[in-house]
Amino acid sequence: MIANTPDPPYYAVIFTSLRTPGDNGYNEMSGKMLALASQQEGFLGVESARNDLGITVSYWKDMESIRKWKENAEHKIARGKGRSEWYQSFKARIARVERDYEFEK
Repeated sequence: MIANTPDPPYYAVIFTSLRTPGDNGYNEMSGKMLALASQQEGFLGVESARNDLGITVSYWKDMESIRKWKENAEHKIARGKGRSEWYQSFKARIARVERDYEFEK
């Protein structure tokens, strides 16, 4: 599903990853993190796709909202498990969205 974001500017956190073999609790934690993130002040939406390469883009009102999410205690636990169990490698990028447009039939 495509996130319904407000008029720019807002911010995007682009998380690209390669997983390790097996689930090892990943899907359960992923669902918990999505539910928790959606309750955070400043959260605007998320889009995600996974094949061999996973890409998740979360949208945020401002940099302060992103910082608070990164400091969330449960999110810190999930990030630790990501490094120790779930990801072979990952990269996070933060970008300010200056313009967006859409098309729908």
